[in-house]
Amino acid sequence: MNGADAVNGADAVSSNPYAEASAAAGSETHRESGSEVQNRPRTGGGRSRFRIPTAILLTCAALGVAGGALLAPANWISTILFPGLPFVSVALAGLWLLPSVIALRLLRRPLVGLLVGLLAGLVIVPFSGYGFSSVATNLWWAAFTELPFLFVLWRYWGTWLHYLGALIVGIVYPILAWASFDLGSFGLPLQITFFAVTLGSCLGATALGILIADRLRKAGVGGRLPR
Repeated sequence: MNGADAVNGADAVSSNPYAEASAAAGSETHRESGSEVQNRPRTGGGRSRFRIPTAILLTCAALGVAGGALLAPANWISTILFPGLPFVSVALAGLWLLPSVIALRLLRRPLVGLLVGLLAGLVIVPFSGYGFSSVATNLWWAAFTELPFLFVLWRYWGTWLHYLGALIVGIVYPILAWASFDLGSFGLPLQITFFAVTLGSCLGATALGILIADRLRKAGVGGRLPR
């Protein structure tokens, strides 16, 4: 794994259910808050949660293409910046999380983050200069967006789980890229700065992905998809 590969992971690497009114004889009807409904554990058969309707597949395809269009130039920019400005280069790392975060936040379905990461990787294969290793790159980053939800078996979609994934990859990536960036040759303050820049990039991209997904949902994109 060379330095350019490292900054890219393997290349170096919603339901917004409507609030339901519940009523019982002799009791007062009430409505749950939007956040409680969105983030509450899902019920239902396990297998049904892994069935992806055509409309959602098409949405994932659109997100994958858009993600690929974003990551293709980001890949070249990070590669060019790496030799002279490695810390600036790694500041772009969080962009590799963005498409998958949007997909998970918007669609709230198991494995859509990995699917969008896969599609984005396939889109940039002809343009990345790394061939099909770009697919592995995107899947590596997308796995961290999916991981926290795997721990809860995709039954809870709290916002903090998105940030947990960003936090994990923001720590793991600098460790794995230590040799590629030759971090051992830097003093402790610069090493801490490298971790801070990577972590800030991942958390910032995650926040942006959440914002974009919420805006799309308000525009009716997520709410019109089958569950």
